[in-house]
Amino acid sequence: LVLYYTAFYPGRFGSFHKSVAILGLGGNIANVPRRFKKVALQLLRHPKVRLIASAPILKNPPFGYLDQPHFYNTVIAVDTTLSPKELLRFVLYLERRYKRVRTFKNAPRSLDIDIIFYADRIINIKDLTIPHPFWHQRESVIIPLRFLLEKL
Repeated sequence: LVLYYTAFYPGRFGSFHKSVAILGLGGNIANVPRRFKKVALQLLRHPKVRLIASAPILKNPPFGYLDQPHFYNTVIAVDTTLSPKELLRFVLYLERRYKRVRTFKNAPRSLDIDIIFYADRIINIKDLTIPHPFWHQRESVIIPLRFLLEKL
């Protein structure tokens, strides 16, 4: 496991006022740290989803399907006026924008964004479970999350 520090990861970008959500970002196709920077810039400009803090980027081995490159993962905190379902639609839009293709479980991917937490909400509906059901089992979430919580 390797932690990477860049201009945007980790960072503190402002205070929060609405609902804070923690998002997990991951990917292992092409230049993922550059893609994470582009996502951060988009969030800094978005009127309803504002980046407030980020963790360092963790490079870690794949799990599940092992015959693929290492992953880059991080977590970010956003302040949002979007509902959880609207936030889900937005992160799925970002995945599509960055050419995410879902071929099989644990497949290589250009960008994966998971909603780990949304304020203190517990949600269990079709296509959306918050908190993310496996967050506590993944080093790719736990290690960056420790750094993020120090920033909040």
